[in-house]
Amino acid sequence: MRKVVASEFVSLDGVVESPDKWHFPYFNDQMGDAIGAAMAASDAMLMGRVLYEEWAAFWPKQDPDENPVAARMNGVRKYVVSTTLEEPLEWQNSTLIGDNVAEEISKLKEQPGKDISISGSPTLVRSLLQDDLLDELRLMVHPIVVGSGKRLFEDGGDRKALQLVASETFSTGVLYLTYQPAQS
Repeated sequence: MRKVVASEFVSLDGVVESPDKWHFPYFNDQMGDAIGAAMAASDAMLMGRVLYEEWAAFWPKQDPDENPVAARMNGVRKYVVSTTLEEPLEWQNSTLIGDNVAEEISKLKEQPGKDISISGSPTLVRSLLQDDLLDELRLMVHPIVVGSGKRLFEDGGDRKALQLVASETFSTGVLYLTYQPAQS
């Protein structure tokens, strides 16, 4: 069975919004290797509407010769969870999941293949965690307090126990923490 794996850049105060404004000073080869390994272990991406719209406006315009990640991003199968977008989605290899999200993702997990990755999309991550559809949560906790912005976990959410299964400290002070839902 395939795993759904979410990877998030997060500040010490839990902010995941706009990492482009605070993340890059902490990027190094160690982080690049970890991100590359996660990408190699997946053959599909799951995303919410906001991330889809941002990336669909960016990645197709990138030259794969100048930005090697562009070929990967444009070529990989993408599943977009949204109740407001409509088919057909313009970005190549994109499929809309509008209804029965939990059922559709359960079906995806049963198909043969590698991991299904999520980057960003915190609302979707929270929803999948609550529905027991998230198999792994990988956090790159940056040593910065951003002060404001959308947080990965907001007030009022349900309690969900997680188990730390791996940790690494990058030379920039970023903690790379891997969690799985705790067994009850």
